[in-house]
Amino acid sequence: MADNLPLQIQAYNYLKDKILSDQLEPHTLYSETKIAKEIGISRTPVRDAIRSLSQAGYVEVVPSKGFMIRHLGEYELQESIQVRCAIEGFCIHIIAKEADSEKGKELLSELEKLIQKQEDALEKNDQKAFMEYDHEFHLLFIHYVDNQEFNQLFQKLMHLIHLTTKKSLSFKGRIEETLKEHRGILTALKNLDEAVAYSALIEHLIMPLKMPIVVKEEK
Repeated sequence: MADNLPLQIQAYNYLKDKILSDQLEPHTLYSETKIAKEIGISRTPVRDAIRSLSQAGYVEVVPSKGFMIRHLGEYELQESIQVRCAIEGFCIHIIAKEADSEKGKELLSELEKLIQKQEDALEKNDQKAFMEYDHEFHLLFIHYVDNQEFNQLFQKLMHLIHLTTKKSLSFKGRIEETLKEHRGILTALKNLDEAVAYSALIEHLIMPLKMPIVVKEEK
């Protein structure tokens, strides 16, 4: 097992990079044997890597056949946003109550820095960097409450979050609106206004549901 670990990591990173760079297509069955040949390693570490990617929410294993990458369908979009609203909404309630504490002020400072980084990315027209800072912004809410179950659930959603963010930010003006919404959430937290912070967060999270970012599948 220890001998296979470096090869498993190699296979994991190889597949994750191909997924995040859109080199693997949704609704397509991929063979672990073919992947192993591409990398030049045996099937066992590839199989272990696929299992890890499945646990992390990137792929779905098809027993005895291979695997498929998770895609952003209507059902997946709605469920992932509902889970985010539940988890991040709870976190915002906690943060708003503690925003004037030492820990809370430290968080607000980090959120401010990320918003400034997003503003810089917007000026440079760097959508990739903007999206990375967007993910970091929301992860700070999750990490603040230090709940391992929240961390694991959120990590499993990261691929769908990535797809949702990428597609929603492609709409004209959405990057600017996202920045404005982040600023609104932060302002409400600074004002210790729990209700406004929660409302602003939920409205921000459900915005993709109001946008045609999912191509409806043929029945």
